[in-house]
Amino acid sequence: MTAFFALATAVLWGLADFGGGLLTRRLPALTVVVVSQILAVIALGAVVLGTGAWRETGPQLWFAVAAGLVGPVAMLSFYKALALGPMGVVSPLGSIGVVVPVAVGLALGERPGPGQFAGIAVAVVGIVLAGGPELRGAPVQRQAVVLTLTAAFGFGAVMALIAHASTPSTGVTGLFLALFVQRVTNVATGGTALWFRARGGAPVLPAGTGPRVLWGLLPALAFVGLADVAANGTYSIAAQHGPVTVAAVLSSLYPVVTAFAAFVVLKERLRTVQAAGAGLALAGTVLLAAG
Repeated sequence: MTAFFALATAVLWGLADFGGGLLTRRLPALTVVVVSQILAVIALGAVVLGTGAWRETGPQLWFAVAAGLVGPVAMLSFYKALALGPMGVVSPLGSIGVVVPVAVGLALGERPGPGQFAGIAVAVVGIVLAGGPELRGAPVQRQAVVLTLTAAFGFGAVMALIAHASTPSTGVTGLFLALFVQRVTNVATGGTALWFRARGGAPVLPAGTGPRVLWGLLPALAFVGLADVAANGTYSIAAQHGPVTVAAVLSSLYPVVTAFAAFVVLKERLRTVQAAGAGLALAGTVLLAAG
């Protein structure tokens, strides 16, 4: 069950990142984040009301609040680092955030077997290589490195926090409420940042367009928001029903999914290092699942 839900998380996160990347070619990144999360809040709010999940309040929801605060900061740091580039270094470096939930799992007493440790090592190397790192070329600005590491730590922290935002005793309804609280916090944090940017003169929408441009992109924005929410949900289930160390590594295979989606949809050719990374990631997956 852990492997199934963790791999589902990787697929959902990978597709959400791919969709978000396409949307940022049409809209400012912060606008994509805020609008997609507002749509997710609306959908989750209906689910929470319909299922009575609002009754599952408890101290564990503070983990959801923390995840909601960290998530937008990590995402915006990542987008800004990508803008500074080079992307071939920034993108794979951002995936090292997986060490955070793995370290948490080890600190809580999880002890993967030798095969699983080997699988973790192989998969992490594969995940980094799948991003297509540039081993030669322009030097990386110090600010880009700092922002990327901030984003990586943030992404890993969200994984660790969301795993504790609900408990098996609260069931699926508790998970719905935790995800709703996380998204409301996301919107509050991102919306505040968007408001300050607008006050400072930064464009909220592309120049020469109005709110109408959002209507045509609502289906894509909704997909990104809901896929991200679903990924957090499947990851939480995976982490609750098996070792966090395994769930985190398998879930972090999403760069492979994003690269594959770009290959299929945009006809982008995979570089040799990316193909090798994908192969290693899959080999690590087999070792983890077999362990």
